[in-house]
Formats: sequence, structure tokens, C-alpha cells
Amino acid sequence: MTDTRPEGHHRTFLVVVDETEEMSVALNYAARRARNSGGRVALLYVMEPGEFQQWSAVEALMKHEQREQAEQLLQRLAKTVLDISGTLPCLHLVEGKRSEELMRIVENDRSISILVLAAGTGRAGPGPLINYMVGQMSGTLRIPVTVVPGGLNEAQLDILT
Repeated sequence: MTDTRPEGHHRTFLVVVDETEEMSVALNYAARRARNSGGRVALLYVMEPGEFQQWSAVEALMKHEQREQAEQLLQRLAKTVLDISGTLPCLHLVEGKRSEELMRIVENDRSISILVLAAGTGRAGPGPLINYMVGQMSGTLRIPVTVVPGGLNEAQLDILT
């Protein structure tokens, strides 16, 4: 089978970075798929607005600390992606509501070709972002969404990718 994509165009797997356990499964899946398909990974971290907006000095300090933590997390995850896929990921760090910023990135960054999310493994269900993307927004997306079971181990990821 020949590759029909235009020269210089590689499949980009977008992973939404958060603090959930299953996010690492989505990250590992995307990095393996990128490695095996000659693609790359993009990481999106969304800093959601704080609740204490009436105290601007406190809010500014909290935003600064949150941004530093987000940058450190993205750098650690970028190293993981590099180790697995052999390429550095594209990093997106934005402020706003997670679902809205995700839709904005998908629509504006035409290099993104697949959104990779991992489903939560607890009783609460797959997670609010998955519910939003595969439910409410599924008919409006320009790219496919891959939902990976959040409990997969590395051997299972290797088999799937």
C-alpha cells in the first residue's frame, strides 16, 4: 500500500494533557502510533480559569504557578514522547475552557489528524471530555477520535499499535 499523503504531511496525533491516570495511556498509544506510522504527537494543556478572579494579585500568582507546573509537565511528557516515537511533540499551552480550546485547536491546526483520548476506568464513566467529543461534538469534527481503554498496559499498547 502506498502513502498518498502529500510530501511533508505527517499524521499528527493530538493528546489532551491532564492529571488523570488514563492520560498516560493515551500519550503512550499516540507516541507508538506516531512511531509506527511516521507521524508525530501534539500535546494540548488547557489552563482553566480560576475561581478567585476578584482578587487579581492572588489570581496572577496562581496563574503563574499553574503555568510553571504545566510547562514542567509538558516538558516531562515531551521527553516521554521523544523516547517512544523518536520525534519531539508539538506543544500547545492555552488558557480557557478545555472543551472549547480543544475544538479551537482542532479547527485551527490543520496538521492535527487524529484526537487520542483514553477512557476513565472508574465507575464515573469514560470522562466528561470523551462524553463531549464523541457525543455532542462527534458530527461536527473534521478528524476522527480514537478512544483508548484507560487500563491498557504497555504490552497491550504494543499489540494495538
